[in-house]
Amino acid sequence: MAIKKTDEVLRIGAFEPTFDRELTARYDLPTLPDGPKRSEFLSSRGAKVRVVLTSGGPGVDADTIASLPNLEAIVNNGAGVDAIDLAAAKRRGIGVSNTPDVLSDTVADTALGLILMTLRRFGVADRYVRAGRWGRDGQFPYARDVSGLQVGILGLGRIGSAIATRLLGFDCAVAYHNRHRIDGSPFRYAQSPVELAESVDILVVATTGDRTTRHLVDRAVLEALGPEGYLINIARGSVVDQDALVELVAGGGLAGAGLDVFADEPNVPEALLELDNVVLFPHIGSATARTRKAMAMLAIRNLDTFLSTGDLVTPVLRPRR
Repeated sequence: MAIKKTDEVLRIGAFEPTFDRELTARYDLPTLPDGPKRSEFLSSRGAKVRVVLTSGGPGVDADTIASLPNLEAIVNNGAGVDAIDLAAAKRRGIGVSNTPDVLSDTVADTALGLILMTLRRFGVADRYVRAGRWGRDGQFPYARDVSGLQVGILGLGRIGSAIATRLLGFDCAVAYHNRHRIDGSPFRYAQSPVELAESVDILVVATTGDRTTRHLVDRAVLEALGPEGYLINIARGSVVDQDALVELVAGGGLAGAGLDVFADEPNVPEALLELDNVVLFPHIGSATARTRKAMAMLAIRNLDTFLSTGDLVTPVLRPRR
């Protein structure tokens, strides 16, 4: 396979390892430097860039977009595009793509894992055995059943729907809240996040993470979920008021939480590290070899297709022609 060298495509940020490996096997591309060399790079080479590749943080903000006068497309390796200033891209007619669908099942599996570990306390039970407490302290305390519970899904999109399908196997009653009711959905619709939270045992956050959803799960929602309720977040840390979550889950205002995402990753509030009613994952929702390979190849398809035709395979925003 011939490696293509071009200044028309710019890498921004650190890349997920599989994406980096697959990309460098096909392309020899410049990377936007950090620090003082950044301005020099943009001044001397920014006008050549037609496509930006990114893979999570630090993303592509409005200032970066403004510094690339001939930018036509932003290709993101990941489903979430919260690190990209979509409003700035839209104003310029810049296309934006992501990698939907290929990670939905894996992230849904992660959500189910968080639910089971949080309610059944499997992680705590494992530590109980490893610490020698089974023989010393006796039987491990009872946990909470998952089967038959009321579960609310905030964001019944691709991932939320995959989670709902799995929950049906546990005989759970599923409800959801979106900005708009989904015609034909078999699940109960709640008019607001608060209404959803107050009617369920488990609230699963599966919405997008952007300016419109920041702190969508605020203190009022968490208090509506209540001291017998559990929060599961596999979306983005920004969607949940993390300070309120820490206070409530530590003080008995929530029964527990399962979290794959945090407000300031990789930093996790110290208070959460000491709690046995909280399960903490290091943002691994889509972290399987098969899924990361599929994501990488879809991102590369978007790049290849744009360079050859001017179109994107999975557009979030379509490029202005």
